Amino acid sequence: MENMMAKLTEQLIRDGIVSKGDVAKLVRRRPPLKITLANMISENVIDLQRLEEYVARKVRTGDISFFQLRALEDEGLKIEPIIRRVAEELHVQYVDLDEKEIDVELFSRVPYNQLLRYHAIPVEENDLGILIVFEDPLDMGAQDALQRLFPRKPIQVGTSLPRKIEEVLQRMEVSESLKEYIDEIRRDLKDGGGEKEEGESPAVLKLIDLIFKNAVINRASDIHIEATEKSCVVRDRIDGMLTQSFIFDKDIFSPLASRIKLLANLDIAEKRKPQDGRITTQVSGREFDFRVSTLPTLLGESIVLRILDKSKVLVKLEEAGMSEFCYNRFTEAIKVPYGIVLVTGPTGSGKTTTLYGALNAIKDVKDKIITVEDPVEYQMPGIQQVQVNPHAGLTFASALRSILRQDPDKIMIGEIRDTETLRIAIQAALTGHLVLSTLHTNDAISAVTRIIDMGIESYLVSGALVAIQAQRLVRKICPYCKTTEVLTPHVMEEIRPYIKTDRPVFYHGAGCKECNNTGYLGREMISEVLPISDKLSRMIAANASKEQLTEQAMKEGFITMFEDGINKALAGETTVAEIFRVARL
Repeated sequence: MENMMAKLTEQLIRDGIVSKGDVAKLVRRRPPLKITLANMISENVIDLQRLEEYVARKVRTGDISFFQLRALEDEGLKIEPIIRRVAEELHVQYVDLDEKEIDVELFSRVPYNQLLRYHAIPVEENDLGILIVFEDPLDMGAQDALQRLFPRKPIQVGTSLPRKIEEVLQRMEVSESLKEYIDEIRRDLKDGGGEKEEGESPAVLKLIDLIFKNAVINRASDIHIEATEKSCVVRDRIDGMLTQSFIFDKDIFSPLASRIKLLANLDIAEKRKPQDGRITTQVSGREFDFRVSTLPTLLGESIVLRILDKSKVLVKLEEAGMSEFCYNRFTEAIKVPYGIVLVTGPTGSGKTTTLYGALNAIKDVKDKIITVEDPVEYQMPGIQQVQVNPHAGLTFASALRSILRQDPDKIMIGEIRDTETLRIAIQAALTGHLVLSTLHTNDAISAVTRIIDMGIESYLVSGALVAIQAQRLVRKICPYCKTTEVLTPHVMEEIRPYIKTDRPVFYHGAGCKECNNTGYLGREMISEVLPISDKLSRMIAANASKEQLTEQAMKEGFITMFEDGINKALAGETTVAEIFRVARL
């Protein structure tokens, strides 16, 4: 994808559509802006209409293929107007697949693997011919192949958005396969009697693959499989909210749960104790880790799978969604030679992702970096990663003691859970190591008082702490249905102190098919960064109260997470309601 972007940027410069100097300005920005089409448009490096005309011309001449348009869409270019323009010039029908009902009987007349191979969908049949939507309407081989499958009528070529074609193909596979798999599992259970109950039916594996694929398509972070009184429910957590994906009859739960436990190397006979495991598998050509957790409940077991996309491990700090102010303060903090930098927030607020981003930013061949995690979520090259194993006596504290004998320069501790681990981390920070870790507190300043409450002497805390970042994840407004909103006088009054402009404009998502009528699509971080200045350090050593520390931080220009969120709402990235939901302390 990056190669595609680099190639297009070169072409744009060569053809005089953009200047080299303007592109260079994006890179020189602080934080540097990644060269994407969205950034080029927002920074007025290129005019949107001119870009659309240029790309359409390149598609028509074959310099850019229809398949490469997907990569450009990922770079922030809306490709629907381009495809419509090309379709018009090629005298090919543009089909909005959201508005067209697919003829299932017609669809089933073609082998599914053929449609998948050619990225094509038979949409409807009329007296004159059969309308087939192709991702690439210039692919004559695909048209000939499908014409042979419909020898009695000529095919009419149509085209549509690539991701819509993919969605329909996947949806049709899901609905076709689901019924088939359930019937097959039941047949296997019936034929095998009791012996096949433990998930040995091959159809169970296909059903699991379908559940995984559906979750990945929907950008889910977790899959919840639960037994209820009358059924088996599968829910996906998308942008922090659970939505129901499948509902099966109760008899499907036992083979499904057993097979997942088998894949995760868990004891399938043990249903009275919680268990943890891991499944590594490929979904739609990409490698994923599924962290499995089982918990006994009254009606069976609750199984939760955390989805870890291995391709997203090398997250860059500047792409994490931090505001420029917070980014600058945090990157300055992690560049210090020694001390402790903490990232705080509740579970699921992106703390681990921030830590990986920080490691990415500071890793250097000259430094020995060791991490201790429970479990290791992503494997990073050039870094020694230790996974705690309490059963073998390898706890956070014991691992840390051993790590310090390994001559490290920088240490990352997945989570500080107890006083012993915290004390070793503080000592390591005071003896010349940079320590990065996470803590569960509501805000940055609370972390100071929490550490002291855990029994660490205030003079040690003041000497070791470099900075604390508190963060949350907020849902981003769906760009497809984004519209302005009018806030109630009561809400306006509450946020007025944080607004610097006379005429603030706020936005929300009206709800559309792209975002499943939620009004939100994707998530982004809001944060607050508290660098520990000399003055704050002296106050911590003197056991200053939280109120005194807050007052001094404000004098030093501290911006709270709530204010950071309101700034993001003013920038049209999220809603005020979302900021109140996650950041009202």
